[in-house]
Amino acid sequence: MPRDFYAALCLVLVIEGLVLFAAPRGWQNIMREASNMQPRTLRTFGAIAIGIGLITLRLVH
Repeated sequence: MPRDFYAALCLVLVIEGLVLFAAPRGWQNIMREASNMQPRTLRTFGAIAIGIGLITLRLVH
């Protein structure tokens, strides 16, 4: 179990690193837009992402 968890964390780092490596300006633009959003909107997007991730994990695993 811990091994799978650590592997998942490593994959998150790889994916985030790929985004920063492949499109740094796009990432900067997205962060600029996110800084203009209301915290409630960001929390909503975060909750939706968590929900989709958990459902997908359940279906795949």
